[in-house]
Amino acid sequence: MKHGSSNPLLGLGAILGALFLALLQSLPVLGSTAGLPGQIAPFVVMDERDVQAALTLAKVGRGDRLIDLGSGDGRIVIAAARRGAEALGIELDPSLVMKARRAAKEAGVEKRASFLEGDLFAQDLSGATVVTLYLFPDANLALRPKLLKELKPGTRIVSNSFDLGDWRPDARRMVHRTRGTLPA
Repeated sequence: MKHGSSNPLLGLGAILGALFLALLQSLPVLGSTAGLPGQIAPFVVMDERDVQAALTLAKVGRGDRLIDLGSGDGRIVIAAARRGAEALGIELDPSLVMKARRAAKEAGVEKRASFLEGDLFAQDLSGATVVTLYLFPDANLALRPKLLKELKPGTRIVSNSFDLGDWRPDARRMVHRTRGTLPA
């Protein structure tokens, strides 16, 4: 999605797009982070086809600065770095941050892929050209003021599965449905 075009509902401008990988017809497989204090989305292992579709839709490449909010095991950040982007993942779970750093090193992209343990709402997003997120709908809505305030016009936002309220997407894509069940 691009930030900066006019929207009568948002006088300052709006984000004009999103990627919805539409996992709504099936429940995602949750990772071990479910239940962390402050968690706004569980860790879900994304299928590699979904990762590539998101980066392709956002046209991620050299010259981009991608920030992945809730980066989990780092697969989006690492894939963006492989495409030549500078990429940063923000993740609450310290074990996932360590796993992501190891994976970036193994992939040979540790100079372009970095990971911070912390609250995504506290991260400065102003340098991003692309923001990716796979968060619960309430978290997406809570992020809207921050996105409007910090992102420059033209910044692309890719949201997996959940929209950003009344902000209309430029494009939607269904790529792959992760099948599984929620843990009891």
